[in-house]
Amino acid sequence: MAAITVFSPRTVPAVLRHRAVHKLALLALAAAVLVPLATARWAGGAWPDALTVDLSDPLTRASTWIVDNRDTHPLFLYFFGHISNAVVLSVRAVYLVLLAAGWAGVTALSALVAWRVAGLRLALGTVAAFLTCGLLGMWVPTMQTLALMVVAVAASVAVGAVLGLAAGLNDRLDRALRPVLDTMQVLPAYAYLLPVVLVFGMGVPAAVLATVVYAAPPMARLTALGLRGADKEVLEAVRSLGATARQRLLTARVPLARKELLLGLNQTIMMALSMAVIASVIGAGGLGDRVYQALASVDVGAALAAGIPIVLLAVVLDRVTGAAGGGSTSPSQTRRRGGPYALVAALAIAVAARLMGRLDWPDAWTVPIAEPVNRTVDWMTDHLYSGVPVVGGTADWAAHFTTWVLNPLRDGLTWLPWWSMLLLVATLAWLIGTWRTALTAVLAMAAIGVLGVWTPALDTLSQVLAAVAVTLVIGFATGIAAARSDRLERALRPVLDVFQTMPQFVYLIPVVALFGVGRAPAVAAAVVYALPAVVRITTQGLRQVDPAAMESSSSLGATSWQQLRQVQLPLARPALLLAVNQGVVLVLAVVIIGGLVGGGALGYDVVFGLAQGDLATGLVAGAAIVCLGLMLDRVTQPTDRRTKKGA
Repeated sequence: MAAITVFSPRTVPAVLRHRAVHKLALLALAAAVLVPLATARWAGGAWPDALTVDLSDPLTRASTWIVDNRDTHPLFLYFFGHISNAVVLSVRAVYLVLLAAGWAGVTALSALVAWRVAGLRLALGTVAAFLTCGLLGMWVPTMQTLALMVVAVAASVAVGAVLGLAAGLNDRLDRALRPVLDTMQVLPAYAYLLPVVLVFGMGVPAAVLATVVYAAPPMARLTALGLRGADKEVLEAVRSLGATARQRLLTARVPLARKELLLGLNQTIMMALSMAVIASVIGAGGLGDRVYQALASVDVGAALAAGIPIVLLAVVLDRVTGAAGGGSTSPSQTRRRGGPYALVAALAIAVAARLMGRLDWPDAWTVPIAEPVNRTVDWMTDHLYSGVPVVGGTADWAAHFTTWVLNPLRDGLTWLPWWSMLLLVATLAWLIGTWRTALTAVLAMAAIGVLGVWTPALDTLSQVLAAVAVTLVIGFATGIAAARSDRLERALRPVLDVFQTMPQFVYLIPVVALFGVGRAPAVAAAVVYALPAVVRITTQGLRQVDPAAMESSSSLGATSWQQLRQVQLPLARPALLLAVNQGVVLVLAVVIIGGLVGGGALGYDVVFGLAQGDLATGLVAGAAIVCLGLMLDRVTQPTDRRTKKGA
């Protein structure tokens, strides 16, 4: 009788037992069945017209109805109208208070807050930042932006804290809010502008509410995280003392979550400033409007004069709130004792300036930089823009990058059959995650085709892929070098800090000066914007590799290169995947804004819709941007991060 061979799991090769191989086998089986059917049914590469839903007519009718009834319908008169009026009155009140305090009073009070929170060095930096805003002739626009920021941040913190409190105390609500907050945090800022414009029209109310929607999710997420991460033993001890649920919340949970709450405040402030600048497109005014108007006329000097105060304001706000979140619970003994005296001194400076009639920044103290900057730009255009021997000019680089990279990548994506794109997205998302993330990514990508913007979306995707590739090559190389050199890491730290606090709008200024307008400048701005996050995450991931593993490999005679390739990079894989994910999300945000400088595709549709009042075109493009961002996030999101978030 012949022997029967029994196969156990141990006899199967290790490669075949890998989960990714099982997923690829199932995908190959599905492709073998579906691809012939798709080829026979849809031979072309473009998205079929039969699967497209034309939303232009209903959206146009809806927007027309809203515009026609904005001043008469009860919904607008008694709900949205009151919200709009409250926002306008709040911003105006804060702005008038800032003007009444005068430049000396605002500077002194801001320095007092910085000193109280973080010490003398940051106080002096705050004074220097506000004085620079005045010297550049941007005091009034700075106060306009600051007034809008105060109202938007207060509303964002209130909304985020309420949502975070509810999610932190209720498991069901936490599960319901988590995917919503995940989606909101990966969406480009531009996607928030159109819905609020449709309801509130152009102006300050729309700008503030768009900022609130964009900036509230970090506060909500970190509040919930802090409340849920409170020490269980402390909570149990407080409960055993007979404290009520409200007392436990106020005396235990909230104090224990202080670090997360202040970090949420920091992130909310930075996102609000970024959005407040971008919202100048819909009438926010302030510094963002100066940058926007200067970019529209390609006046790099005026754009830089407004961009520098934005950067300084971002750095000051980031440092002050960061110091509050990372410092001790109370200020030092010296600052605590000297606080009342410093407050009296700051108020005395404000009152003295008011009595002397010195509220406005003196014109004689203004240092105009627009003209010399424009002369420098003209020199760069004459000497660097084109005609540089051997290396060629920046315009030549932009043209070559467009011809050799962007155009072939766009043509290749549009050449692929639409169903193969969906299959590719499903493969990538499932290999890195679960079938749920793959389904989400495929549905998001299919929704783009249904909206009828398949080709512009692929154009945008080509720019994102090109920018991400450049960002990852430079970012990984720089991060690896910084992880292996303490001196380089210390030198890069302040540069990365400044670049990470700069709003997205500011990155368009230098690329317009160097590369002109087009898709390549939009990609260049996206690379510069996303690079700091990739470098920082890569460096941190490599530095956190277990020292015991490094010592073990060194004792076995591994070279420095072998340690990097065989130990550090494999162990730092989660951090590297997170760097890829963050790079993709940040690149997409700036590629969309690149529509302002000739980036075209979906970004141009959004800009056109806002500028021409064609809300149907803009809303469809905005919805496609949302879907594209969701797809890219799911395709690149690390599995362990998704598990922690519950997505």
